[in-house]
Amino acid sequence: MSQLSIVIPAYNEEGSIVETLESLYVALQLAEIDHEIVVVNDNSKDQTLAILENLQKSIPSLTIYTNPGPNGFGYAIRYGLERFKGGIVAVMMADLSDDPQDLIAFYRLMVDKNLDCVFGSRFIKGGSTHDYPKHKYIINRFANTLIRLLVGIPYNDSTNAFKMYRKNTIEGLKPFLSAHFNLTIELPLKAIIRGYSYDVLPNSWRNRKAGQSNLKIKEMGSRYLFILLYILIEKYLSRNDYLKK
Repeated sequence: MSQLSIVIPAYNEEGSIVETLESLYVALQLAEIDHEIVVVNDNSKDQTLAILENLQKSIPSLTIYTNPGPNGFGYAIRYGLERFKGGIVAVMMADLSDDPQDLIAFYRLMVDKNLDCVFGSRFIKGGSTHDYPKHKYIINRFANTLIRLLVGIPYNDSTNAFKMYRKNTIEGLKPFLSAHFNLTIELPLKAIIRGYSYDVLPNSWRNRKAGQSNLKIKEMGSRYLFILLYILIEKYLSRNDYLKK
């Protein structure tokens, strides 16, 4: 089966990164999944890089890159997506919000059904959120409903960062436009309107135990809107020039 790469952006995650990577590594070892864990240090100002270098002694599948800049959530993921080696790649968070068991379920579904993508949803039967801030929940549901209606898709959690793609799918979605968290909607929406096959599984999400979220809602609204407008332009005006070949 294809090697699984997990790309994890990390900025000032000294309080979470050890537990995140150790739990991920143990789960993948127990599941006997050939993998690499690719952590992109996004020029952290704390001890994240030193901790990662120490973890390489106990996690042999861990590869570390430092994104020299420009920096930002989207840039860090893009840096990792240019360098992973597996035939399948997942994007996960460094803050313990994603469950390794969900990752394993995504991988097995992708392999069993030969899919191009597997997306997670926290808002279907079997999905869950824990300690989700009320105001973020309201904004999330409004944004995802708007995306679903405008793009004309059934998928209801596009802003969920936890997704999986085949390597050739990632190549077919380039070039990437997003520098920040709007990359979370650029990748799946491009994949859907370009005709890549996908399925959706429920996943769980937990609020971080340590550190601070780098998502600033006030700063992201226009960036999400930019990507959404781009997707609509491509869908309705590109005359299918970007469809999966």
